[in-house]
Amino acid sequence: MNNSSFSHKVGMGLRPPHFSFLEQRPTTEVAWFEAQTETYIHTQGRSLEMLQAIRQDYPLALHGISMNIGSPEGIRVDYLQGLRDLIERVEPFIVSDHMSWNSVSGQNLHNVLPLPFTEDSLETLVNNIDFVQNFLRRPLVLENISTYINYTHNNMNEWDFVTEVSRRSGCALLLDLNNVYVNSHNQGFDPKYFINHIPLDRVAQIHLSGPSNYSGLLYDTHSQEIPDQVWDLFKLLAPQIRHLPTLIERNEDIPNFRELEVEVMKAVRILENSYEAERNTESV
Repeated sequence: MNNSSFSHKVGMGLRPPHFSFLEQRPTTEVAWFEAQTETYIHTQGRSLEMLQAIRQDYPLALHGISMNIGSPEGIRVDYLQGLRDLIERVEPFIVSDHMSWNSVSGQNLHNVLPLPFTEDSLETLVNNIDFVQNFLRRPLVLENISTYINYTHNNMNEWDFVTEVSRRSGCALLLDLNNVYVNSHNQGFDPKYFINHIPLDRVAQIHLSGPSNYSGLLYDTHSQEIPDQVWDLFKLLAPQIRHLPTLIERNEDIPNFRELEVEVMKAVRILENSYEAERNTESV
């Protein structure tokens, strides 16, 4: 059973290797869980039973990778219907996906692929967001993604594109600090500049994870401990985002629950320290 206050707002990605541990309803420092949408829509069985059991004890968010929100082909209604049915079952406090595309002619490419930062792409994305938000009857939260290429016909930068998507569509943002770090390293910009040029008042959630380094390039594998560079960005932002739910994400090479919980506790300490620093400043 969860013993921590949701005011701490630090959660963990819900992963099947942790199911047997969580079935015991242990006391944890995890305030909430985020489930990958595609694991639970259009399905029955143990995974869905576990999700519903977890929901009895914890707030829950849903995070998808296959909405294909940036595609000019539009959004699959059967996918959205499955998502809406799942929303009704577990009543998540956030429903999110990625600012990307991932399918062509109905064929899922099983990856979140970058959008060109153009006016046409922006218009398509905003129209699709409007359709999804009306279909689900709730706001959508979209994540900035890691990218490894730049389109030659880009006519704006990523932070301006992200800002315009949120402004025109009304969607909220999921700020993934690992993705900011990965892109800044691979493409040679200051990650602080990105953070300072997006509307933090539109951010609804934070993701923290660790990339892999292959021959000097960083890849968003979610398979490593969170590196110092990502923690530093989180510390920098803590005074401004400490009211937001923060997630520790691990998708590959998943350690046991207690090991991963250490990163949850580190994030909690950073948020608590930002409160202490503010109080100390005000008392001087």
